[in-house]
Amino acid sequence: MIWPEAAMHTWRNGWWTAASPHPSPNFGPRPRGAVVDLIVVHSISLPPGEYGGDAVLDFFSNRLDWTAHPYFAEIRGMQVSAHFFIRRDGALWQCVDADQRAWHAGASRYRGRTNCNDDSVGIELEGLEGKTFTACQYEVLTRVCRALARRFPIRHVVGHEHIAPGRKADPGPGFDWLKLRRQLGWSPPCFP
Repeated sequence: MIWPEAAMHTWRNGWWTAASPHPSPNFGPRPRGAVVDLIVVHSISLPPGEYGGDAVLDFFSNRLDWTAHPYFAEIRGMQVSAHFFIRRDGALWQCVDADQRAWHAGASRYRGRTNCNDDSVGIELEGLEGKTFTACQYEVLTRVCRALARRFPIRHVVGHEHIAPGRKADPGPGFDWLKLRRQLGWSPPCFP
């Protein structure tokens, strides 16, 4: 995906203009004094292992048709969100204002702090935990991380598996952390 240089640097409040907006109602204010210094990478596909379609965006906006697939009964009624969603073809959606608290991390702990939703930005990659991701997803993820680092004092980029070990396993062993580190050019201590 190629964006005009101006769009790569433009924010309208907490909305990045390079992303297509798809607002979710599942968010809240960050606690007073929260310092957003963490990016959490996730993976999701609905139903698991099926790509394309609008199920993930519908899930984040509480509009998923629970009867459309048997798996959806397992997640029925859940209210979750992420700030960004990157499809396998590199299409980028923003679901929550980056200045707000999205509901992506759940029970979590990292860098001596609990409740990682309070001070992180969640980015969902369309994919299945343990499987690989596309080159354009890494390209878009790199651009999103750089844009976030211009807006916030980002110090760490980790997976959901690192902030909720034993409970979550995404993005999993198919995610290439070294590739992301090289593309970003950030120092090794920023990564798991």
